Amino acid sequence: MTPILASANLLRIFSDTDVFGQALTVGLGVFSLVAWTVMFGKFNELKRLRDLNIAFEQRLRDERTLLDLPESLRNKRTIPYADLFADAVESYWRAASILKEKGEDNSRARLEHAENAIQRAIARQVLRYETSMIFLATIVSGAPFIGLLGTVWGVMEAFSAVADQQAASIRTLAPGVSAALLTTIAGLVVAIPSMFGYNFLLGKVKQLSMEIENYASSLADRLELESKK
Repeated sequence: MTPILASANLLRIFSDTDVFGQALTVGLGVFSLVAWTVMFGKFNELKRLRDLNIAFEQRLRDERTLLDLPESLRNKRTIPYADLFADAVESYWRAASILKEKGEDNSRARLEHAENAIQRAIARQVLRYETSMIFLATIVSGAPFIGLLGTVWGVMEAFSAVADQQAASIRTLAPGVSAALLTTIAGLVVAIPSMFGYNFLLGKVKQLSMEIENYASSLADRLELESKK
């Protein structure tokens, strides 16, 4: 069957579907467009954040000290690595100021405050990485069930129509059953690409989460070494 004939056949089947089935099919089509938009947007976002992280980490490697860097480097909160760095340094100096007033100042206490700030920043950035992932997971798991709902509804309507006609044959059942199965196809068309996209993006999120953990460990080590100078 040529693509033109297949499209015409699908349109005919769609027109034979009742209002409920048509609404479900159109709704699944909208979900498909939204899912593709979210997947491409999330991929671009994660790629951009990783590039920014790598550039910022390289900048810090070129610096001999971290605790005395200008405030301009702590204002780049949109970069995950910069957010961790800013929280760590600001918490370090805030703890130093408070502890000095109390006469209890020591490097270990300052480092503990900085490490706690790093852990809070990691949790915040991981949540940022995972934004929209729950939405995709919902589409992956929900779309087939919506399609199945349309199929069951359509089959029920088809058998109801046969009962009213008091005659059962392939010719009378085929249009109704075909229309019913259309929603199942629509559900799978939405769910299958979304599933592959979700798994791919989940791998990227795990990669970035592992990288930020490694960066946090490296940052804590450098702060510890500098605090002992």
